[in-house]
Amino acid sequence: MKIVVIGAGVIGVTSAWYLARDGHQVTVLERRTGPGLETSFANGGQISTSHAMPWSSPAVPGQLLRWFGRPRAPLKLRLRGDREQFAWCLRFLRECLPARHLRNATHSLRLALFSRGELDQLRQETAIRNDHAECGILSVFTSERDFDRGRDTANFLADHGVRQEILLGEEVLRVEPALGGAENVVGGVYSPDDQVGDAYLFTAALAAAAQRRGVRFYHQVRVTGLQRTAGRISAVVTTKGLLKTEAVVLCAGSYSAALLRPLELELPVYPVKGYSVTLPIVNPAAAPKVSLSDEAHKLVISRLGNRLRAAGTAEIAGHDTTLNRRRAETVLDALLALLPKAGDPARAEFWTGLRPMTPDGPPVLGATPIPNLFLNTGHGTLGWTMAAGSARLLADVVASRPPALSLDGLTFDRY
Repeated sequence: MKIVVIGAGVIGVTSAWYLARDGHQVTVLERRTGPGLETSFANGGQISTSHAMPWSSPAVPGQLLRWFGRPRAPLKLRLRGDREQFAWCLRFLRECLPARHLRNATHSLRLALFSRGELDQLRQETAIRNDHAECGILSVFTSERDFDRGRDTANFLADHGVRQEILLGEEVLRVEPALGGAENVVGGVYSPDDQVGDAYLFTAALAAAAQRRGVRFYHQVRVTGLQRTAGRISAVVTTKGLLKTEAVVLCAGSYSAALLRPLELELPVYPVKGYSVTLPIVNPAAAPKVSLSDEAHKLVISRLGNRLRAAGTAEIAGHDTTLNRRRAETVLDALLALLPKAGDPARAEFWTGLRPMTPDGPPVLGATPIPNLFLNTGHGTLGWTMAAGSARLLADVVASRPPALSLDGLTFDRY
């Protein structure tokens, strides 16, 4: 079957790979100059089953009130007055109810665990090198209240098959000696099976491998619409003309909802802007050997080869991709507070990108009411974590075979 995949981030490229492996003729359309140049480009690098818990949690409404008006708050809402933002925020708050949060967490965790196994197989199959490390993730807490929440989360994860080690006080240094210079650390939770890797390097390498397998990539092509004929998608409308197709897989991240709206399909995927900073490591002994999550600042830190990458903060401001220097420097300051001697801040590289978020947390996978239109989008901060598993399940749906994992809680019809 001739299939067009819209979007060449880590989600689109992995989807193209699995579809091509099934024997389909796959064409990928990307508006940027190459693969992996948007959300996948400079994210935190974590492959994190331990962070599959949705953002919409019972603790968030109170946190929002405490953070209101603080320019460097981990989460900032910039009201725009548009209907999509207002509706998404209302849905997000509804999903903070305890029962909904636990249900959503279960769905996300199942996919994250499945995807990690698929990614391991994919890396073995392709021999891709992307600064990968099976080092685990250590969540660090500097307040007793946050640590109590962290232990509750660790117990939930352990009940669902995720190995967790709860560390008290200086036990944290046994796992990560580089934290010896950090102040006020009251404890931590270590997830030894989690991993890190450069999502951009992986995406670019897998795109090259997919091309060798016959996948066609067209860059600097913007999709402006989907042509519908007799109840099916007959062509993709682009800035370079019409492209006829037998099926479409939409992996356009934060831009997915706009393409579906003219088809009268409402998809509550909204952009949440995040920031990252990348430093060269100048003192390897002071750099972490495991990946870190700073729970006070909502920050993740990964060692990617000879680089240190920190990513975090959230800004709900529509599709604005302007880099706010103050918020970017917040990420750098938090990194230096934990690891003051590891990297060179004078050579810091700042980046910002849009995370495609659903209000409940899990991505949207599989079929739509239009028979030959499929979705793989809305992964939020977990696109790198969930990419391989999502692509495998998407390929199963397109092939009309039983999916390798139940799609309960992940499909479009939940809305």
